[in-house]
Amino acid sequence: MAHDRNPDGIPPARVPDAPGHSASDGPLRIVRTTVEHTENLLGTEVRRPRLGWELSAEGQRGARQSAYQVRVARSAAALGDGQRTVWDSGRVVSERTFGVPYDGPGLEARTRYHWQVRVWDGAGRVSRWSAVRWWETALPSDGWHGHWIGAGPAGGGGDGEVTARPAPLLRREFRVGAPVARARLYISGLAYYEAEINGRRVGEQVLDPGFTDYDATVLYAVHDITGLIRPGGNAIGVTLGRGFFGMTTPNVWNWHRPPWHGEPRLLAQLEIDHPDGTRTLVATDGSWRITEGPTRTDCLYAGETYDTRLAPGGWSLPGFDDSAWSPAGRRRAPLGTVRAQPHDPIEVTGTVEPVAVRETPGGSHVVDLGRTLAGWSRLTVRAPAGTVVRLTHGEKLHDDGTVFAETEHVPGRFQRDEYVCAGTGGDEVWEPRFSYKGFRYVEVSGVPPLRGRWSVVGREVRTPVAEVSGFHCSEEFYERLDRAMRRTVRSNLHGIPTDTPMYEKNGWTGDAQLGVPVMTYAFGTHRLLAKWLGDLRDSQRPDGQLPVIVPSGGWGYEDLAPSPEWTTVYPFLVREMYRVYGDERAVREHWKPVTRYLDWEIARLRDRLAVTELGDYLAPGYGGNPPEDTRLTATAYLYRALLATAELAGLVDDLDAPDQDATAARYRRTAHELREAFNAAFLGPAGHYRTDRDPGYRQTSNCVPLAFGLVPPHARESVTASLVADIAARGGHLDTGALGTSVLLPQLSERGHPEVAHTLATRRTYPSWGYWFERGADTMWEMWQADSRSRAHYFQGTVAQWLYENVAGLRPGDAGYGSFVVRPDGRTGVEWARTSIRTVRGEAGVEWSGGSGAEPFRMSVRVPVGATAEVHVPVGPGPGTVAVSAHPDARWVRVERGFQVFRVPQGRWEFTAG
Repeated sequence: MAHDRNPDGIPPARVPDAPGHSASDGPLRIVRTTVEHTENLLGTEVRRPRLGWELSAEGQRGARQSAYQVRVARSAAALGDGQRTVWDSGRVVSERTFGVPYDGPGLEARTRYHWQVRVWDGAGRVSRWSAVRWWETALPSDGWHGHWIGAGPAGGGGDGEVTARPAPLLRREFRVGAPVARARLYISGLAYYEAEINGRRVGEQVLDPGFTDYDATVLYAVHDITGLIRPGGNAIGVTLGRGFFGMTTPNVWNWHRPPWHGEPRLLAQLEIDHPDGTRTLVATDGSWRITEGPTRTDCLYAGETYDTRLAPGGWSLPGFDDSAWSPAGRRRAPLGTVRAQPHDPIEVTGTVEPVAVRETPGGSHVVDLGRTLAGWSRLTVRAPAGTVVRLTHGEKLHDDGTVFAETEHVPGRFQRDEYVCAGTGGDEVWEPRFSYKGFRYVEVSGVPPLRGRWSVVGREVRTPVAEVSGFHCSEEFYERLDRAMRRTVRSNLHGIPTDTPMYEKNGWTGDAQLGVPVMTYAFGTHRLLAKWLGDLRDSQRPDGQLPVIVPSGGWGYEDLAPSPEWTTVYPFLVREMYRVYGDERAVREHWKPVTRYLDWEIARLRDRLAVTELGDYLAPGYGGNPPEDTRLTATAYLYRALLATAELAGLVDDLDAPDQDATAARYRRTAHELREAFNAAFLGPAGHYRTDRDPGYRQTSNCVPLAFGLVPPHARESVTASLVADIAARGGHLDTGALGTSVLLPQLSERGHPEVAHTLATRRTYPSWGYWFERGADTMWEMWQADSRSRAHYFQGTVAQWLYENVAGLRPGDAGYGSFVVRPDGRTGVEWARTSIRTVRGEAGVEWSGGSGAEPFRMSVRVPVGATAEVHVPVGPGPGTVAVSAHPDARWVRVERGFQVFRVPQGRWEFTAG
C-alpha cells in the first residue's frame, strides 16, 4: 500500500511542534487553500470536508512537506488568537497536501467554520499560516419546516400529452422585528427557480438547481441573503421553470413523461438570525400566494415565450396587492432525497457582441455572433405594444441565409424564443431564464421595420469551471485546435457533461468517457464530475445495469443499450478522479456500485466477448453505427475497465469491501480471458485486427487494441505497420469514429510515427479537423462531413489530449499528479511547445524547443511540491547517440528507444540534448 493513504481512517501521527524554527525560516509558501475543491463553500452536507493546499518553493529543488497543522474555529478572530479553536490537528507528520479530512468534533448544521494551515519542510522549518478560508454547513436532514407548494396539475392535451401552463409566480410577505445578524435562503425549485427578495435578485445562478434523477436525488441551493433583508416588511418572490422535471414538449428521449414528471413546485426556507439568538423563520406553506407569470411557455428544447405586458410590477416587494392571486397548494414531494447542491451552479459567464447582421430575402435579420456558444441571447427592443419578436437560434445557416433550427428528435418549435413587447416607448431589455441554446446565429423577426428598432447580444451560460491549464506551440493550427476544443467543452458543462448544447443536452456516457481527459486537464472539473458520479450511481438498476444517458428518465436502458464503450465511463471516471485529483473518497463511495455494474457486464458476455449497440460511432461515411463487428470495441472497453478497477483495489485501502482483493484478482482473470478471446476472434493471419463484417481495413479496430494493451507482443509491430499503411493508402487521412479518433494519434506517436500523426492533425481535406476549419469552424463538430448536425460536440475533438500529452508531452501519472510523465513524442512539424497545469499539488509544466537539424533540444520541466516526474528526453533513434546535459540531482533511470529517462522531484529542471 502507498504511504499515508487513508484520509477517512486513522489520522497520521501527531507530534509536538518542532522547536527552534520561526515562520520566517521556512522556504515553503502556501499559495492556495481549498475545501472540497473550492476556496470557500456555502452550504455543504459533507460531514468531514476535505481540505487542501498548494505549496510553492521557488528557487528550490527537492523541497517537500514533512508535516502540517490545521486549525478550525467559528470565526477568523478565534483563529487569530489560536485559543478558541474547534479543532487543532497539532503537528501531523505527513506529506499529504490535499484530501485531508476535518477530524474534529461533529459539525453543527447552519454553521460557518473558518480554517487555516501551516506546514513544515523537510528540514523542520515552518511556513506562515495560510490565509483564512471558510465553509458553512447546510440544513440537517430534518431541518425543513415547510412543504412543497405549487400549482395544481395541468390539463390534458392531444395524444395523452400535458399542456404546459405559464411559469408560476409565488410570493410571501413577512416581517422582521429585530436587527439582522445573518440570513440564509435554502431553496429548491423544480426544475428551476429564480428568486427575488425585496425586488432584488438572489444570487448569480441560473438554471438552478442542478439536474438529477428526481426519483433519487433533489438538490437545493443555499444563499447568503443577509444584505437583502431589512427591518420591518419584506417580501420574497420566486418564478419556477420546467426543465426536465416538468417538460411537456414531446421528444424522442421521453423527457415529457419520465416517472417523476409534474408541474413546477417549490420548497424554500428563509432563516433570519438576530443578535439576541432568536430566529425568524419563513417556510413554504399555505400562506404563500401563486399566479401565472409573464413567461407563457418554457422548454429546454423549444425555447420560451414571454409577454412583458403581463409582468406584475413590484410583485416581489412588500405591500404588493396579491389579493387576486390564489393560495399556493401543497404538492406531492418528489421521491428523491433532498440534498445540498454539491457542485457550482450554472451562471451567465460572458457577453458576446455581434460581428455582423444580415437581412434575409424574407425580411428577417440574422445576427452573426462570430463564434459558437451555449446560452441565450439578450434582446433590446423598442416597438409597439403587442409586437411579437421571434429569436431563432442555430449553429449554422440554410442556403438562403436563414437560421437552421430544426431536428427530427423534437418535432415543431425548436430553439426559438418569443418576446411580446409592452410598447413603453423606451427600450425594453429581456433575456430568457429557463432554457439555453447552442448557437452562433440568431434570426430576428417580427419587429416592424419603420416603427421599431432592436439589438441582440449573446450570453454565455455554463457551469463556471476555472481554466487550470494552457497550451502553446509554434504550429498555429494546433493552438487553434486547442481553443476550439476548450470552447466546445465549456459549451457542454451544464451541471452535467452533455453531448451538444443545441440538439440533445443529454449526459451521454460515451461522450464523457472520451472527453474526461481533456476536461480534467483544461478545467477544474472535480466538483462537477463528482456530482455526475452521483448521478451515475442514482441511475443504476438493482441488477447493476447503467443507461447510456445519465441522468435518465427511463430512456437509455433498452434503447441503444447495453453499450460498454459508453457505460464503462463509470469505472473509468472513478479511476480518473483518483489519477487527476487523488480522490480516494470517490473510490470508496463508488466501489460497490462500480463492481455491481462490472459484474452485470461479465454475466452477459457471449462467447467471452462483450456486446454493444453502438461501437465506433460516426466513422467517416457512416451515419451512426460503424460497419465492423462492434463486439471488438465493446470487449476492449470492458477489458480496460476491469483492469482499471482492479488497480483501484490496490491503490486505496479500506473500501468497506472485505473481498476487494479477491474482486480485483477475479477482474484480472476475467480481463485475461477477454484478451485471449479477443485475439482469437479478431487478430487475423495478416497480422492485424479485422472482423467478419468489415468492408475493408478499419483503423479503429487496430488502434484501440494497441492503446488498451490487448495486442500480443509478437503482433505489435505488424498491427502498427498496418495502421500506418492504411493511413498512407487513404492519402494521409483517418477513418475513425469517436472511439478510434481518441487514441489514433497518441498511438502513432507512441510507436514511433509522429510524422504520420502530424499529417493527420494538419490535413485540410475530408475527413479531418482542418476540413471543418476550412469551412468556418471555431468548435469541434459531431460528424466529419460538412453538413454535420451538431457544431459543438467534443467527442471527435480529443486531438487536444494528444496536443497536451504528446506534442507538449505532459501526461498525468497517478494519485493527483503525485507522479507524472513528461514525454514529448509528437514533435514533428513543431519547433517549440509548452503547457502547464495547476494540479491539486501546485503547478506542473513543461516547455521545450529545438531538436531539429543542428539546433540542440532544450527542455524545462516544473514539478510541484509532493510530486515526482519521469522525464523522457529525446535523443534520437539509437541508445547513446546523443549526450544529455542535466542537473546532477536529476537521477538517470534508463534508456528507451529514442529517449533517455530521468526522475526528478520538486523544482524546475533543465535538460539539453545534442
